[in-house]
Order: sequence, then C-alpha cells, then structure tokens
Amino acid sequence: MSTRRSRQSSTGASRITDDQIIQLLSKLQQLLPELTNRRTNKASASKVLQETCNYVRSLHREVDDLSDRLSQLLSTIDAGSPEASIVRSLIM
Repeated sequence: MSTRRSRQSSTGASRITDDQIIQLLSKLQQLLPELTNRRTNKASASKVLQETCNYVRSLHREVDDLSDRLSQLLSTIDAGSPEASIVRSLIM
C-alpha cells in the first residue's frame, strides 16, 4: 500500500496543469525579442516554442562568434602584457 501511495504522490507532484503551462508559455513569450515586439500579446504555443528554439540557436551562434573573437584577441596579445592580464581578469 505504501508503495502505491508514494507512486501516486510522486506522479501527482510532477504533473503540470494546463494553467501552469499557459503561465510558463506567457513568461517565455515575454523573454523572446521576436514575440515581445509584436502588436498582439497572444501567440500560439507552437509559435512560442518555435521562436524559443530559434532564439536559443541565435544565442549559441553569438556565443561561438564571441568565443572566436576572444581567441583571436588573446592570440594577438603578448601573454605578459597588461592588456592580457586585463582580458584574463574580465574572463574570470
């Protein structure tokens, strides 16, 4: 009996209601530049998730680009120079 109860309570605790999903999608929509600039406040769940994927991909590209630029910058700076120590302190 106790096993059955623990299963029920553990599955019940992990369930998300429709209202919670709607709230989460609304919060997610507010974080997406593409959707926050729209005139209408409503977007379908699929549109919000699609734009989220696109936004995360663009952030990954931006991180990769910045990482490449930082690597290039570090390769051109003398390791013992004051500039190199400033860059290292900013990274850490």
